[in-house]
Amino acid sequence: MKLATIRNATPDGALHLVSRDLSRMVPAAPIVATLQQAIEQWALVAPRLATLAQQLELGTAPGTTPFEPRLAAAPLPRAWQWLDASAFHAHGDLLETVFGIDPPPEKRTVPLMYQGAGDDLLGPCDDIALPSADDGMDFEGEIAVIVDRVPMGTPADVAHRHIRLLMIANDTSLRVLAGKDLRTGFGFLNSKASTSFGPVAVTPDELGPAWRDGRIHLPLQVHWNGTLFGRPHCGAMGFSFGELIAHAARTRNLAAGTIIGSGTISNDDFRTVGSACIAERRAIELIDEGQPRTAYMAFGDRVRIEMLDEAGASIFGAIDQTYVRAAPPALPHA
Repeated sequence: MKLATIRNATPDGALHLVSRDLSRMVPAAPIVATLQQAIEQWALVAPRLATLAQQLELGTAPGTTPFEPRLAAAPLPRAWQWLDASAFHAHGDLLETVFGIDPPPEKRTVPLMYQGAGDDLLGPCDDIALPSADDGMDFEGEIAVIVDRVPMGTPADVAHRHIRLLMIANDTSLRVLAGKDLRTGFGFLNSKASTSFGPVAVTPDELGPAWRDGRIHLPLQVHWNGTLFGRPHCGAMGFSFGELIAHAARTRNLAAGTIIGSGTISNDDFRTVGSACIAERRAIELIDEGQPRTAYMAFGDRVRIEMLDEAGASIFGAIDQTYVRAAPPALPHA
């Protein structure tokens, strides 16, 4: 199944089923109103949603309309938890270089993960509004999973069974502020803007053989201002999603609707496949040339992130966003 949330007058939007070719959609309202409700009742509603999805493919679902990604919010517009990892070892190695960070001794055995903000997740075509281009605006192409309730202490070889949906993400980072956040020892805060997600979330079976061992074995394409920036392969995850979920649930339960990100997609052959964020390219330039020469983003820059299947068809739809200067906040009435 492919699922999207279409904006309406409510904070959580309206859940829709989307056709495999991303051309049509049908409301899921006769079954369940929102994606959060669906995840919380997955065993009950998933078979009925699958039947409606099959009707949509056959052209027999009532109320079918064209699917327009610009009407879509994030599949989960707000989530109980957004937890982002650094599961690609090549990315961690490069960022340690560019930020001068001493690697943790267990970095190949224990995942790095921080808790981001899940209260303001952005849709695939929303502008990224930020206060200053001097903060080092950077995109980060990622993949993510949505889980149902995960009990504390769930082991990795069981944790993958809690994955209900997969998504692509743009985890915007402000690199100038990242160093300041890291020096506090409390983790990322000001350096992490709202995260964006692709138009649809998909069940793992939609990926066919590309989904195995808790990883997506396909590349993620990242374009910056219309030029291909990188095409790293997602199968190179150093930690599987089962391992990431188990790490997050080591000392607490995870609520249904928790989102867990992979961190920036990165490969050891980065000079060949490119990168999914600017910071990596700057690190490569630092290693190869002695100093970085690629600047971070400017207002008006555009990023497009997409994953294609082996036949060249888009799986999740595309994240297609422009970075803009944020308007001053409206002041509350006295």
